[in-house]
This record gives sequence, structure tokens and C-alpha cells, in this order.
Amino acid sequence: MTDLSIIIVNHNSANLIIDCLRSVYQFTRWVNFEIIVVDNSNDTNKAEVLKQFSNVCWIDMNYNAGFARANNAGIRLSKGEVVLLLNPDTIAIDNAIADCYNRLQQTNYIGAGVQLLDINKQPQISGNFFVKGGLNHLLPIPYWGSFIRWLGYKTKRKIPNVQKAKDVEEVDWISGAFLMVKKQAIEKAGLLNEDFFLYAEEVEWCSRLKKAGKLCIFGNLHIIHLEGATINKSENLEEKGYYNLYDKKGLQLMVSNHVRVRKQYGTGWFLILLLNFTLGLFIYFVCSFFYRLLTLKNPFKEWKKVAAFANNVWKLWQLSPTIISNKPYFYKML
Repeated sequence: MTDLSIIIVNHNSANLIIDCLRSVYQFTRWVNFEIIVVDNSNDTNKAEVLKQFSNVCWIDMNYNAGFARANNAGIRLSKGEVVLLLNPDTIAIDNAIADCYNRLQQTNYIGAGVQLLDINKQPQISGNFFVKGGLNHLLPIPYWGSFIRWLGYKTKRKIPNVQKAKDVEEVDWISGAFLMVKKQAIEKAGLLNEDFFLYAEEVEWCSRLKKAGKLCIFGNLHIIHLEGATINKSENLEEKGYYNLYDKKGLQLMVSNHVRVRKQYGTGWFLILLLNFTLGLFIYFVCSFFYRLLTLKNPFKEWKKVAAFANNVWKLWQLSPTIISNKPYFYKML
């Protein structure tokens, strides 16, 4: 009998997966688990992975299916009563996976995460709270986002994420780097939405999972997460965070976040978000020019980034009729 199905999505990340698998097999004890690797890349290192870990089930998608579709393929084949979505750029450092499984099964929570740590073992944001209309997506916009953050603090709005989780911290959604869910909840909520290519899919999924029960973070269980290592390696990107608005990764973030808001909150909030990005672009253009001029710096230095941001906002406008219609569509920007 299989207790836990661990699903790892691969996109040219075999080296990361080997380290991940080695740590999982080394530290995961006292639970019967299977590992399913879903490959989006026709990775030439497949044979090496299977040579070292012959028990792994390897699924070839034969195209870059993204996070949601690949995980769904793994979930459909999974045998466990609990499913764990695990990033390939994670490293188990203790018995956190088995402990998380056992605790989850002993509670009424339907899904759980653990405290993610960076390579220096400092806490990463692992659990989050919904912000009405997804207005937190405006925070990366230069100047305008800073003003919104200041306004939020002044009005004492709830911080949208858990900086460091308590032993048990109830949350609205859990990072997809480590997301453990009971199969019975998936049967009620459905699989991940396959319109998403990358980013925000776990947020939208958790909004449906929460209708089946509560989600939490077990803050005293830890996993190392090399944040963004997989996508940055495969796309030759340097930006590891989620505040980038200026390249194709930034476009994917913007599109996915807008799609999530449309699906979770409706057309009105989607349009509010889109108009704020458009206003934010104008504010960035004006403020960057005059700020640098008044500080006796080159006032045109930021214009390359302004132009890149403008290009992404324009592409978002072009997609807006499709997003508003909410008909099936694969929003792949990378």
C-alpha cells in the first residue's frame, strides 16, 4: 500500500532532481512513498536519473506542459492517499516529508506545507493569505507599488504572507514548492487548472481546496528551497525573485497573476488590476525621470526598463479579451 505520492516536475533540471531524490530517499523514513517525475523537456539525463533511482516512475509529457498540466499527469497516476507536489530545487534535510504526512493525517487539515529555508537556512515565505482582488500583485510596480505598500501599513492591513511560520500556522494558500494534499480533497476540488503554464496555479488551486477544508504550514518542519533555480536555469534568467516585470519571466508572472484574479475574483477585479498596472507604468515613467533629474543623475537611465515594462503591459492588454472570456486557453509566455 502506498501512503504518499511525491510528484516532481522536471524541465532540464536533472542535476537538481538527482540531489533532491538523494535527499528524499536518505531522510524520508517510516512512510511508504512513491516518486513520480514528470518530464516537460525530453531531458537527455533521464537514463542517469533512472540508473541511480530505479524505483522512480518517469512520465514523458513530450512538450513543455508547465507546472499545472505536468502535476495533473502525476496526480492521475498516483497511488497514494496523499499527494506531495515537490519542486526539483528542494533538498530534504531531516524527516520533514514523513513527519508532514503523519501530522496531516492526524489532523482535520486537508493540505499542508513546511517552513521553506534558503541555502543559508534562512526562512522563505511558505504560507500566504488571500488579498481581496489580488491587489498584492501591484506591489512590484516601481513607485506605485511602494505607495500601495505604505498605504497598507498606514491603514494596518493584514500582511499577505507568513514571514516565519509558527509550529502550526493556518493559511489561505501554500507555496507550490512543497504542497501536500489529501487525495479526498483533490477529488472534491478538482485538479490544478490547466490554463496556467507557470506561477499562480497553486494559489488558484488552494482557493478551491479551501472549500473542502483548512490548509496549514507546519513551521517546525524544514525543507531547503533553492528559490527559482529551475526556471532561471532553463530560461537563462538571473532574477530569482518574483518582483521582475521586465522580461519574459516578468510577462509570465503578470499574465498568470491576472488569470488567477479573473478566475478567483471575477472580471471586475481583473480590470482593476489591469488598470493599476497601466497607471503604474505611467507613474514609473514620470517618477523615474524626475527623480533622477532632481538627484543630478542621468534621467534616461531607467527608460530601457520602462520600455520593457510597457511592452509587457501591452501584451497583457492584448490578452485581456481572452482572459475575460475565461474559456480554456494555455497561457504560456515562456
